Amino acid sequence: QVQLVESGGGLVQAGGSLRLSCAASGSIFSINAMGWYRQAPGKQRDLVARIPRGGGTNYADSVKGRFTISGDNAKGMVSLQMNSLKPEDTAVYYCKAEGRTAAGKAIDYWGQGTQVTVSS
Repeated sequence: QVQLVESGGGLVQAGGSLRLSCAASGSIFSINAMGWYRQAPGKQRDLVARIPRGGGTNYADSVKGRFTISGDNAKGMVSLQMNSLKPEDTAVYYCKAEGRTAAGKAIDYWGQGTQVTVSS
């Protein structure tokens, strides 16, 4: 089992910046990737950015050049620096860890979510 605790988020004006952090505990050795997803009211939860254990990063097109993900899967830590925020970035942001059970089955772990609100 992996537990995820998020911090950061809040209210910011358009053009401002926020930083989200996520710390994992428990079976962090089983984590293969960590990332951030977001869900706006009435919409599905979508990928924002992801960092696999082997390196490299994935970003949603809408945040490329504005958001930067960093972290260390081996330590169970991931952060998301969000710059040049836009009202359309308003959503609940969730930390996600991709892991495997003892039986080798893929499993996803989610944080409780943190609200990011960008005012125009």
